[in-house]
Amino acid sequence: SGLGLWPGVAVAMVVGMGFGAVHSLLTVPFGLSQHVVGLGVTLLATSSTYYAYRLALPEVTSPPKITAFQPWEIPLLSDIPLIGPALFAQTPLTYLAFILVGVVSLVLYRTPLGLALRAAGENPAAVAAQGLSVTGLRMGAVIVGSGLMAVGGAFLTMSAFDSFFFEMVNGRGWICIALVVFGAWKPGKALLGAVLFAAFDALQIRVQQTPLGADIPYQIFLMTPYVLSILALIVMSRRAEVPAALMVAFNKGER
Repeated sequence: SGLGLWPGVAVAMVVGMGFGAVHSLLTVPFGLSQHVVGLGVTLLATSSTYYAYRLALPEVTSPPKITAFQPWEIPLLSDIPLIGPALFAQTPLTYLAFILVGVVSLVLYRTPLGLALRAAGENPAAVAAQGLSVTGLRMGAVIVGSGLMAVGGAFLTMSAFDSFFFEMVNGRGWICIALVVFGAWKPGKALLGAVLFAAFDALQIRVQQTPLGADIPYQIFLMTPYVLSILALIVMSRRAEVPAALMVAFNKGER
């Protein structure tokens, strides 16, 4: 906590971009399987993070607490029944997430860079014909995206749990893959899917605290958001328009 909270978020983003650079280097120019490399990088990140934690705090038996981000209540809006506390009394990182969705959407659909990025996933040969680097665009997208995902991880430490412990993500990161398909590769729709998953997650916590929940194994409740996400993925994936060159390595000499 010596660095403070916002510098900590920045460090998390930089580290995430570093792992993203490793992933993009192996998958884009070298053309290795994204599934295999993704699993490898995930295991590397999970293990190395905990290893660094134990090096820094070898004698600690319980996770140390930090002074986390406090909710920012938006005047008047936070007083609206039901939706006020849910939407307008959140921590800064939550508001930042909504802002970033707007920024990413603006870049993707309102700028030449966004057009080139989308074309790199649809028709990379056409991008190369315009003199643009498909490799550079794809690697840049992976690296920046990894940094943004790392901010999501920082939220768990600095807003949700106020501490760090091994496997605190608990598989939530993999839901991002389902959200991308659910949102048909559109940031706004993916945000809607994320809100729905969060609602399911919050609902299972509330149900566990009811008399009905006391008679049901808690593992059932823990798996409920993931099962519902899979069901939603099955329904939405049939309608989703998958980018034509998704996970297809591009060799400039093979147009």
